Amino acid sequence: MAIVAGSVVLGARLLAAADETVAVWAAADDLGPGERIDAGDLEAQRVRFGDDTDLARYWSADEELPADLTLVRGVGAGELLPRGATGPAGEADLRVVPVAVDPGLVPSGVGPGVVVDIYVLDGAGALAEGDAGAAGAADAEESRIEGLSVVGVAADSEGFAASGQQRLDLAMSPEQADRYFALLASLGDPVVTVLLGG
Repeated sequence: MAIVAGSVVLGARLLAAADETVAVWAAADDLGPGERIDAGDLEAQRVRFGDDTDLARYWSADEELPADLTLVRGVGAGELLPRGATGPAGEADLRVVPVAVDPGLVPSGVGPGVVVDIYVLDGAGALAEGDAGAAGAADAEESRIEGLSVVGVAADSEGFAASGQQRLDLAMSPEQADRYFALLASLGDPVVTVLLGG
């Protein structure tokens, strides 16, 4: 009898814990920056948050989404939809730029929706050879472009096969895109290194 009573209590506790979950929106597929989104692009997932502050960072499935809701950064399939990744139409003035990268210079875990920084350095120059010093540090900082959302990662057959490089599709503001192409044009042997953003 005690075993039965214990099972009933345990079952009641499990049901109570299940009731603490809330439904929040998650991306049904990979979604890129600049895309206008609605409920058809999303799926509800039940999640338990530690406190209301964590819950407030995401779009609740009980809320009506704004009609002009647009992504300002990519969101990967299955990822919960953060409020910080969305904004009104017009805020996401972004360009999707294909970037050629040596596969060995891309950290594992880089995929759609991930935010990265890139360095665009000269493979034939002192920086690529590890030359340190104040001038080198300054040049490296000027060669860094931060906060780029990964829109897509090409499969090997879809990348830059002839050069053995991998293609990453990165979302850039017009200013970031101009800076990226200016760096490429200014370097004799440009090499792109990818860092996971903070």
